[in-house]
This record gives sequence, structure tokens and C-alpha cells, in this order.
Amino acid sequence: MAVLVLSVGTLAALGAADQSRVAIGQAEARLLARIAAENRAEELRLLGGTLSPEVAMGRQTIRLSTQSKATEGGLTEVTVIARSAAGPGSVVRIWLPGGGP
Repeated sequence: MAVLVLSVGTLAALGAADQSRVAIGQAEARLLARIAAENRAEELRLLGGTLSPEVAMGRQTIRLSTQSKATEGGLTEVTVIARSAAGPGSVVRIWLPGGGP
């Protein structure tokens, strides 16, 4: 009986370790997607207009998309979505004066 309990405990520990490995393995892609989204938000603040839908950061290609909608206060709410080729992504939301991008 004790061997069975130890076996189940060992399997649970191995499963938790594997999940941690997967989460840590995607940390770089998630961080690069966040940086790319923040950069795009700053580009929209400074330049506005049409920008490239993809950027290269590190060894990753990151796809960027934006969604805009007008607010009742006369601002434009812009949501920047960045997704790396590896899968993880990030979302940044900003508010721009006037008509926005």
C-alpha cells in the first residue's frame, strides 16, 4: 500500500515539474510579445498611421494587430495584440487623443 501511495505522489510531482518546464519555456516568447506590444503602443502615440503587421525580436517573429474604438470622452481606445510564432502573446491597451490611428 505504501508503494502505491509513493508511486502516485511521484507521478503527481513529475506532472507538476513538467508543467513548470512548459511555463518557463514560454516565458521568453511572452516577454518579447509584451515588449513588442508596448513598442507598438508607443509608435501609435508618436507616429500613428499604418505600421507593419509583423516585427522580429530576438529569434521570434511577432504578429501585431490593433483594434480601435471611440470613447464617450472623445478619446480613441486602442488595443494592441501581439502574438509570437511560438504561441504566447500579450495585450496592451492605450487611449489616444482625437481620432487615433
